[in-house]
Amino acid sequence: MLSRHFLRSKVLQVVYAGQLSDQCDQITVSKEFEYHVTRLNELGILQIALMTKMLEVGERVIEEGKRKFRPTSEERTPNRKFLNNEFLRRMADNFELKKYGEQWGGCWDTHEDLVKETFIEFRKTNIYCEYLSSPDSDFEKDKELAIQLFRFLMNRESLVAVLAERSLLWEDDFEQIAQYNYMMLKTLNEQNFDESMQWPLMYDKRVLKDEEDMNFARQLLLHTLEHRDESVELIKRYLQGWEFERVAPMDVLLINMAIAEIIECSSIPEKVTVDEYIELSKEFSSERSKLFINGILDKIILELRSQGKIKKSGRGLLEK
Repeated sequence: MLSRHFLRSKVLQVVYAGQLSDQCDQITVSKEFEYHVTRLNELGILQIALMTKMLEVGERVIEEGKRKFRPTSEERTPNRKFLNNEFLRRMADNFELKKYGEQWGGCWDTHEDLVKETFIEFRKTNIYCEYLSSPDSDFEKDKELAIQLFRFLMNRESLVAVLAERSLLWEDDFEQIAQYNYMMLKTLNEQNFDESMQWPLMYDKRVLKDEEDMNFARQLLLHTLEHRDESVELIKRYLQGWEFERVAPMDVLLINMAIAEIIECSSIPEKVTVDEYIELSKEFSSERSKLFINGILDKIILELRSQGKIKKSGRGLLEK
């Protein structure tokens, strides 16, 4: 499920961190990369588990209302439409999701008061009130309410903070993983969603495309580390009026990765690679980096071509 752009950013982060800590050998950095990517599964499940936790907390809030000394008429005979939401119920009954929830979902058990407070706030929204007041319901309406609930939860800063405490990188990853989960939820329908459905993970070894994309990222990481000295020499050759020591380490790494990808990934067009690393420079480096990286890469690509080191094959490849 993780895009190659996202995986490139993970390679960039772990290699950069390795360089800063002087632990940039292949074994150490590779282990760190695998660890961070597989932990994204935990982040994805924790985001989803929060939805099913709302059912549990909602049931408790309703029971507490009934036990009040002087309950209101609404508390005596509560509307259980939300608790009977078919989409959320199927989610709660899914075998794999329950297994993953037992493995990682305990995080929300230790923040029961916060989750309860969040549920009470959700009950005040127009989304919730309109859903309860609608005369009928079906799977699609239940699904729409569940997706709106997910969006509501992912925009609660207090909940984001809980997860950010579990990993330093999750604060940066949270929004992207939430977007992946949001798109995944929209693909579920009455026919393909039941308790036996294989629950989608951020990185699932059982999915061929996921494994192909991870192998791409692994090779990119290894080739970046293997050829960094050669790449540095190439960069130095085309610096005009600049000392290498003045170049930002992040920019050097971005160019190193781009060179490794251009040489080693025969099926990816050069233009696609250059565009990818310009986009990454916007995310991780300075405003001027994109111009610097683009200019250096243009010159390096011409040299590598003349030396026959760039060999591209496959459909859709573009040459200047």
